[in-house]
Amino acid sequence: MQPVDLVILSNAPGEIITWVRPVVKNLRQQLGNDVSQVRISVVLSPCPHSTGKEAEIALSYPQVDRVLAARDFGRFLLWGKTKKNWQWRRQGIVIFLGGDQFYTVVIGKRLGYSTLIYAEWDARWYRWIDRFAVMNQTVVEKLPRSYRKKCTIVGDLIADVALEVKEDDSNKNDRTPLIGLLVGSKPAKLSQGVPLCLAIAEKIQQQRPQTRFVIPIAPTLELTTIAKYANPLSNGRLIAKLGKVSAKLILSTATPYLITSSGTKIELIAYPAYKTLSECQLCLTTVGANTAELASLAIPMIVLLPTQQLDAMRAWDGLPGILANLPGVGTVLAKLINWLVLKQGRLFAWPNIWAKAEIVPELVGKLEAETVAALVLDYLDRPDKLEQMRDRLRQVRGSSGAAAKIAAIVKYQLY
Repeated sequence: MQPVDLVILSNAPGEIITWVRPVVKNLRQQLGNDVSQVRISVVLSPCPHSTGKEAEIALSYPQVDRVLAARDFGRFLLWGKTKKNWQWRRQGIVIFLGGDQFYTVVIGKRLGYSTLIYAEWDARWYRWIDRFAVMNQTVVEKLPRSYRKKCTIVGDLIADVALEVKEDDSNKNDRTPLIGLLVGSKPAKLSQGVPLCLAIAEKIQQQRPQTRFVIPIAPTLELTTIAKYANPLSNGRLIAKLGKVSAKLILSTATPYLITSSGTKIELIAYPAYKTLSECQLCLTTVGANTAELASLAIPMIVLLPTQQLDAMRAWDGLPGILANLPGVGTVLAKLINWLVLKQGRLFAWPNIWAKAEIVPELVGKLEAETVAALVLDYLDRPDKLEQMRDRLRQVRGSSGAAAKIAAIVKYQLY
């Protein structure tokens, strides 16, 4: 067997965790662990959602042999040069798992490798791409008929998170309710998400003292960073606007936690924490890929979009995202763009987008902790409503097993 290079293109932390991780795991399972025969390289492109730690996360996966950071991507794309002067084998495949699909065409041609794109919504550059692994039939039907033979339906990659935990609904009705708080991973979301969720947790615990709370910590975050947004000295203005509840970080126990002045404790657990999340009766979450992950695990959720700081959301795709992040005028433009988007009444959570209906509540506006807590308590008092939401999430999530199918396509292409 001729030695091969597998080049995985990706970009944002969501794709690195939910797409790249299961795919490289399945590639090794099907193609073996001998690096002299199969070498896996992850190439990261710049992304407005980047935290700067994507390369570190990708390199932490034992299946990955080398990683090109986003800051070095431009030189590689234009001239094929890498910082460490990587050498390439004669045979290989470029696999798209996030970013701009056009990069797959350029890099595939440069290296002389075959190409494979995982297409979640659209399969682009179909004249020049060898194969597509698509999420569903809808993606296939968008292509001209003569190119549809390039497509294989593999399902939803994010749904593969459901394979990592064994669903056990027996814990869902446990006498000790567990609530997950997904507060985001970027400053704009954390500055509102942390104080708001602290205040909501405190209100809930006043009514249900036995309730437990957990915050999954993204691998791009330090515990001290989370604590900063719970501290009135560094986030006082928004803490005052979002319930006036602060907390301090406790590191002296096996599981670190935040504790509010009234004694509400929120455990901090390493992400991905799918086993723990699967035991949650309900999660409070920001918008983003996390809503897709929760949907894939069929975990009921309430999506929070507080507008106390209207310029906080700057992660739009395309021209709106560019304008919202311009130096100087970006803050003003972000407020205007967000006002216009919110006025449209569009859906933000992925399961709602998939269903084209609000199957999980989206709370938008100047949210009050007491109002959100009352909604949470109503759900906890009505397990039938939680079960109904869980059933609807199961109906809209994509089929699992996509990563194994993508690995099988790669194996077929190479051998």
